[in-house]
Amino acid sequence: MATIGPHNEPAAVHGNGGAAGRARTWEQLAIAEDHEAWLARTRVFLTPIAAPSIMGLFGFLIGTGMLGAWQAGWYGSAVTPLLIWPFAMTAGGILQTIAAIASFRARDGVALAAHTAWGAFWMGWGILQLLTAIRVLPPVLLGSANPSFAIWFIMLTAVTGMAAAGAAAQNLGIFAVLLSLAAGSALTAAGFFAGALVVQQVGGWLFVVSAALALYTAGAMTLEEAYGRTIMPLGMWKRGANVPIKGQPTDPLAYRSGMPGVRVGQ
Repeated sequence: MATIGPHNEPAAVHGNGGAAGRARTWEQLAIAEDHEAWLARTRVFLTPIAAPSIMGLFGFLIGTGMLGAWQAGWYGSAVTPLLIWPFAMTAGGILQTIAAIASFRARDGVALAAHTAWGAFWMGWGILQLLTAIRVLPPVLLGSANPSFAIWFIMLTAVTGMAAAGAAAQNLGIFAVLLSLAAGSALTAAGFFAGALVVQQVGGWLFVVSAALALYTAGAMTLEEAYGRTIMPLGMWKRGANVPIKGQPTDPLAYRSGMPGVRVGQ
């Protein structure tokens, strides 16, 4: 390991191989190929970001909560989608797409898969409603049989189910959001294939459940970012991370297990 002298020069480096036991200057370290020299000249420039799923899950909550409650029959009429689509597409589509892109930097494959699929859905759904509003396409009515629209939800079920399987390795909060979302997508697909209103409404109920779980999960992430400790447990596999106030879900610095200061996931 290098020791720094009075002028910020390495006084001695105990390296491996032919350099073992010899003092080396910065110039020598810069061209050496051994492990100690590599460590001495390695630099990591950190650009920390907040958890992308805070934005993605809140955007998902807005879109899915509004449409799911309508699909479940809690409010509205046949023209309701024409009134809510701009907000749903902006929150559920644009924000989740941005969250998916940010998940690349967070190195979170589960968030990347989920936000990519559902961001695309909300963008596509918003365009569909716009085409309906200008009378290019007929509306998709609840209770009707529409296999073409059902295919949308089959694809969403496949991606969301795989993301849920991956989330099971992270925490129960994300897993619960994605599992209920996959179940709601599957029932919605079945409902539109068969033209069964009741099945579609049950799918809407599950969408609302998923939105409520997303509220809790995104809220827990927000409070963790704000307070630097666990406030609302997310069901992390590390037991101590679930203790309110005292728990710390993640170690912000992990040198031996990765790059200094760089954290994997959210």
